[in-house]
Amino acid sequence: MYTSESSRASEGKGVGLGLALVSALAFGGSGVAAKPLIEAGLDPLHVVWLRVAGAALVMLPLAVRHRALLRSRPALLAGFGLLGVAGVQAFYFASISRIPVGVALLVEYLAPALVLGWVRFVQGRPVTRAAALGVVLAVGGLACVVEVWSGLSFDALGLLLALGAACCQVGYFVLSDQGSDSGEVPDPLGVIAYGLLVGTAVLTVVAQPWTMDFSVLAQRADMNGTPVAAGLLLGWIVLIATVLAYVTGVVSVRRLSPAIAGVVACLEAVVATVLAWVLLGEHLSAPQIVGGAVVLLGAFIAQSSTPAKGSVEPIATGGVESRLSARENAA
Repeated sequence: MYTSESSRASEGKGVGLGLALVSALAFGGSGVAAKPLIEAGLDPLHVVWLRVAGAALVMLPLAVRHRALLRSRPALLAGFGLLGVAGVQAFYFASISRIPVGVALLVEYLAPALVLGWVRFVQGRPVTRAAALGVVLAVGGLACVVEVWSGLSFDALGLLLALGAACCQVGYFVLSDQGSDSGEVPDPLGVIAYGLLVGTAVLTVVAQPWTMDFSVLAQRADMNGTPVAAGLLLGWIVLIATVLAYVTGVVSVRRLSPAIAGVVACLEAVVATVLAWVLLGEHLSAPQIVGGAVVLLGAFIAQSSTPAKGSVEPIATGGVESRLSARENAA
């Protein structure tokens, strides 16, 4: 009996880790597809709006199907849309207007460490030293991946905006895991669908899409010398880098602890860098390769050191979740 339950728990954990990796891979590919669109003439915020609005349209049937969530979980839907969808992106793009992109990305990916702090100091739950070490390694590895030492130009407001993106990402993870311990778990697909609708409404005000040059979408964008249909790139951003990424990310949250999902989500930066190397010709340096390996090591340590849910032992970051994101950088 114990062996059977332990085996199922281990299998569920493995599935959760796999889904988290798929989410990181999908999210990581967004920048490679978005950059050619931006270079073709679209404003970054317009790319974000197209991404979120397109995904909301795809998920609209699910929103109708799960309309009961509007009555039972209005706060969750509003919070997910504001934080996990619109908040991360808005804060990120505001921050990179004042500080280097690498610095903003690193600060944003402090989210796993912030989740760890939330569970330890707000919830008062113990965490393992190994899990904490995994987060530290992941953050340190990300510093190498983004080469944070090359071009630091600290701007207090810019750093605060990037920290705002990190805090919104923490909110995404916490909201994603809401109700997992009580058994009253809202359908994640319904939450995502309404989150995207809320995010679209917020971003419509911010991005003002009516000023967009829609003719760019009918043209071809340049991807490292290779012409690619702009519509194809947009389809990838909407279907893979948003719909698939969010769905797998939120579902994985239900099977993993916040620390694990958060650390695995850090692989997005590694994935984005590798894809940029292969598809955009943006080559990796030796420190970036080493940093990617350190991120992977940190994710492995956090994963292997976390007991299954329901254990009385110290955990990596408790029963609240993090990620997808949302941190999502469209460029």
